[in-house]
Amino acid sequence: MSGSPLLDRHAEALALFSSRVHAVREDQWDAPTPCSEWTVRDLVGHLAGEQLWVVDLVRDGRTVAEVGDRYDGDVLGEDPVATWDRAAAGALDAFREEGALDRTVSLSSGDTPATAYCSQMTADAVVHAWDLSRAIGADERLPRRLVDFALQEFTPYADSLPSTGLFDGPLDAPAEADAQTRLLAMLGRRA
Repeated sequence: MSGSPLLDRHAEALALFSSRVHAVREDQWDAPTPCSEWTVRDLVGHLAGEQLWVVDLVRDGRTVAEVGDRYDGDVLGEDPVATWDRAAAGALDAFREEGALDRTVSLSSGDTPATAYCSQMTADAVVHAWDLSRAIGADERLPRRLVDFALQEFTPYADSLPSTGLFDGPLDAPAEADAQTRLLAMLGRRA
């Protein structure tokens, strides 16, 4: 499928995260990230695992129960960068498959339109690209188009995110803050 703004943003978000994964130096995999419980390896592993799920849920139509604990633990193995590249390519292909965005996927939260799932995955990759950038000392500026996309995705349910245990509570952002600063503050991150 081509010409889909959603798929374009998804591809851009994964490319951004990929560029940061490829910039991780060998001595940075155990470095801390803005996600207080995660090292760089944990963060990349989280995103790689998320991409691996896409193939099972979207392309193969499996349920969370059917996949089980297949992606629990360290999915990165001996070559984290190559594992990330394969996982990202699989997710891109699965979402771009003919009719994929018309499907319903079975998530732990219930049946969800594939478009909503793709939007969540895209926004997650955007924010975690910033986390990874901060952790490894890379450029932290996110493309405005991706920031706007993530703001649109997260704003309706941002208040519920801290209860998941995966996000810190929102921070106050100055009234004159730019879109990226507002996004990060909404998700408990200091720019």
